[in-house]
Amino acid sequence: MARGNSERIKNMSPEEFRKSGHEVVDWIAGYLENIRQYPVLSRNSPGDLTAALPQRAPEAGEPMDRILDDFRTLIVPALTHWNHPAFFGYFSTSASGPGILGEMLTAALNVNGMVWKSCPAVTELEQVTLAWLREWMGLPGDWFGVINDTASINVFHAIAAARERMEPTARSIGGSGKLTLYTSEEAHSSVEKGAIALGLGQQNVRKVPVDAEFRMRPDALRAMIVQDLAAGKQPFCIVATTGTTSTTSVDPVAAIADIAEQYGLWLHVDAAYGGPAAILPELRPLFDGIERADSLVVNPHKWLFTPSDCSLLYTKHPDMLCRAFSLVPEYLKTAQDTQAVNLMNYGVPLGRRFRALKLWFIMRHYGREGVCATLRNHIAWARELAAVVEADPAFEVCAPVPFSLVCFRYRGSDAQNQELMDAVNATGKAFLSHTVLHGRFVIRWALGNIATTHADVFDTWELVRKFAPRPALSSQ
Repeated sequence: MARGNSERIKNMSPEEFRKSGHEVVDWIAGYLENIRQYPVLSRNSPGDLTAALPQRAPEAGEPMDRILDDFRTLIVPALTHWNHPAFFGYFSTSASGPGILGEMLTAALNVNGMVWKSCPAVTELEQVTLAWLREWMGLPGDWFGVINDTASINVFHAIAAARERMEPTARSIGGSGKLTLYTSEEAHSSVEKGAIALGLGQQNVRKVPVDAEFRMRPDALRAMIVQDLAAGKQPFCIVATTGTTSTTSVDPVAAIADIAEQYGLWLHVDAAYGGPAAILPELRPLFDGIERADSLVVNPHKWLFTPSDCSLLYTKHPDMLCRAFSLVPEYLKTAQDTQAVNLMNYGVPLGRRFRALKLWFIMRHYGREGVCATLRNHIAWARELAAVVEADPAFEVCAPVPFSLVCFRYRGSDAQNQELMDAVNATGKAFLSHTVLHGRFVIRWALGNIATTHADVFDTWELVRKFAPRPALSSQ
């Protein structure tokens, strides 16, 4: 009988792992300490990293020292540093120290929480940690929560639960094609993508007009629902947003909830960015009505200092998630099925990482007081920045500032604003992104990194002023 090669891959010895691990931790600590020395936006050109790497994987293994050296010399220069305190583009994120430590332990444990039995700690710590945050945000105490990777996936799950309630036969025989979903013109693209993935069709996603502050108009929403009912459509879901992508506008959730209840529609609230602000008592009025929602998503990996990825889905109807997604083959059945929460039943993923661990570390390390203090700083600096921008005759603020995002533009052409943003980004000292509002190019400045300081914000403002053309042109 032929025998296979007796040689096998050997895992790193504890001594080797300890040596390399210490080196990695030292590098991470130095990176976080000296991160302002790195250009925020990578200066690589497309293809630079590809050209610098071998075309084929190595036949023989390589020492970790060489791999780490290539990480430092090849990979790091190709990074856009999202964890930089002057990363003000898109939505600022930050991986805090305790969150990084939690992520390291998650990787080492490498557990899978698909069912309670497969790792009780995953299921139970997830439920406890989400209950803690639920209480901080003032959400109803009976809401059920699960952690997935991104808000896009959680929006998909919420829409699926809404469909299950309105059209339960869709799971087995497909949908009728009449279901209609409503969301703001300013809503995140994940709402439309979720509808596409569920087979609802883009034409059945109705974009509701917004008011002067970029908030969904309840009067327009009601009119569209009435029109669709008359046309034989079947309205089933409304997606409101508290903190839209372009401007962080806050839809009037209470008024929208009135409409949802009148017509028997599922109300989902996208609080992926803005949700952590509900922890602040003084901002809780912005979230009036969310307790009446059927589901809500919030992303700790945006504004709660948690390494990506970590997105929370809360719902008052976990039974609808189960009806939409539960499918238990024999090999996954356990004796505890009637008593235990089996997270695989509440969505598409079977495998589930231990994402709650890093969030648990963060909430314990900073506590509510530490989190609130940081959020208040970001909001105060954003409002101070908006006031400074508004006071400069060369610039204008283009949207309200309910949270920590400032939308502004130079009082000139779109091309000049693009050039201004590009010039700031090219310095490597900060990174800004853009949107389009009322047909005009607008620069977005998002605060949210736990390491950002007042100086980071206003040093960047001086960069903006430095590169702005003078004198200003009239608004176009």
